[in-house]
Amino acid sequence: MRKRKAKKRILLPDPKFNDQLVTRFVNNLMWDGKKSTAFDIFYTAMDIVESKNQDEEKTALEIWKDALSNVMPQVEVRSRRIGGATFQIPMQIRPDRKVSMAIKWLITYSRKRNEKTMAQKLAAEILAASKEEGSAVKKRMDTHKMAEANKAFSHFRF
Repeated sequence: MRKRKAKKRILLPDPKFNDQLVTRFVNNLMWDGKKSTAFDIFYTAMDIVESKNQDEEKTALEIWKDALSNVMPQVEVRSRRIGGATFQIPMQIRPDRKVSMAIKWLITYSRKRNEKTMAQKLAAEILAASKEEGSAVKKRMDTHKMAEANKAFSHFRF
């Protein structure tokens, strides 16, 4: 790289749950710089998760964190060109990238759902992911399958 690595910015914790991960999630959920709207969507989704929660000893935030950890991939494939051929090489993922991918997948597949409001879509995807089902978890499974299928090329790791 020509320039030095950019410094990590410190995120302020969110006002309701006092959690930095929630702020990171809301920053990814936000569109057109409308952070208050994104927070409103997230908190409404958490209320919906709380109301639909069958497991009484878990809070909505714990269910959301379970869903996030269920969506988190452990390995991914990266393209590497070796002697004219391009190989898909399975690699371990850095911890911060795991979280970023899980957040992005959860939000992306929430947006593709059929419920009426974004809060309902997000709540439904969170509940599905916490039970290890739903599109975001399927994406993680597909990523892992791809890495498993290309395990033969792991000796090309860079």
